[in-house]
Amino acid sequence: MVRPNGAEPLAEWAVLAAPTEVETVMSKSRFLALVAPCATAAEAAAVVAERRKQHYGARHHCTALVVGPQGAVQRSSDDGEPSGTAGVPMLEVLRRRRVTDVVAVVTRYFGGVLLGAGGLIRAYSGAVGAALDEAVLERLVERAVWEAEADFGRAGRLENAVRAWAAGRDAQVNVDYGAGGVTIQVELPPPQAPAFAAFAAAAGAAARPAGTVTVRRR
Repeated sequence: MVRPNGAEPLAEWAVLAAPTEVETVMSKSRFLALVAPCATAAEAAAVVAERRKQHYGARHHCTALVVGPQGAVQRSSDDGEPSGTAGVPMLEVLRRRRVTDVVAVVTRYFGGVLLGAGGLIRAYSGAVGAALDEAVLERLVERAVWEAEADFGRAGRLENAVRAWAAGRDAQVNVDYGAGGVTIQVELPPPQAPAFAAFAAAAGAAARPAGTVTVRRR
C-alpha cells in the first residue's frame, strides 16, 4: 500500500513472520510465552481467548499488545499479578525491540514459590524476550515510489531504460498499461530518488514522487 508523502514512516520497526512460543522456568513456576502477529486489538483478543482455553488450569495469562504504525496502540494486563509486575514489563520489551502488530501472552503455572515484585518483572520480561529471540522477525523498510509516464510509442524504450537503471540498485519496477499510455512506477530506497529523477529527466520522461510504501525484509 502506497502512503502519501508526509505520512509517518514505519522504518526501523519489525513484525513477526509467524507465532512463536517459548517456555522458561523460574523458582519452579513455568512461564509459557507466546508472541503472535495481529493487525488489530480484536485479533489480539482472540489470540488471548484461545490461549486461556488451551491453558485453562493456569493461574495467570498476562498480556501486552502493540499494534499499528510506530506502535500507535499499546495495552497491557497483569491478569491478577501485582500491579506493574507483568504486563508493563512485557510491553516494555516489545517497545524496546520495536516490534509492532504483535500480542504477547505469558501463561504462568505457579510453582509454589513466591517470586516478589522484582522476580516477577524479570520472569515476565525475560519470557517475552526469550520468545522474541526465537521468533523470525521481518524489518519494516520504507521505500520511495516514483512514477514516469510515456505514450505507447516511447513506452517500450523507456521501460527498458528504467529496468536497466534499476538493476543492481535495489529498485523494483512496475508497469501499468492504460488507455492513453504507460505508467512506469519505481519503488526504491529513498536516497536513490534524486538519482532516478535525474535519470528520468535525461531520458525525456518527467518523473514525479507518488508517496512511500513499507515492505517487509528479513
